[in-house]
Amino acid sequence: MAGEPQADCLFCKIVEGKVPATVVRETETTIAFRDINPQAPTHVLVIPKVHHPDAASLAAAEPTVIADILREAGEIAAEEGVADQGYRVVFNTGAGAGQTVFHAHLHVLGGRGLQWPPG
Repeated sequence: MAGEPQADCLFCKIVEGKVPATVVRETETTIAFRDINPQAPTHVLVIPKVHHPDAASLAAAEPTVIADILREAGEIAAEEGVADQGYRVVFNTGAGAGQTVFHAHLHVLGGRGLQWPPG
């Protein structure tokens, strides 16, 4: 059920402390950690502590939590020193868009030129 931890979800296991991650920030509603396959010098994932399969379902069910995720992205960009040079925030939704873990998560990318359109 959405909102409840899923036994087979990697990110739920990170939230529960059952799988290690390099955590950079944590709030009451979110946890942020470094991506294990970074695509930029700064590549941090920000996830809700509640389980929803994607950004749209999270926004529909808990709009304040998705706002928390976006606020944390800005804080991370500032702490990582990429806020002034520019950074990208990305929600991949669905396998066709590259989503591989079906727990809503935001990528914060920065520290290099980010071309448009993305590949």
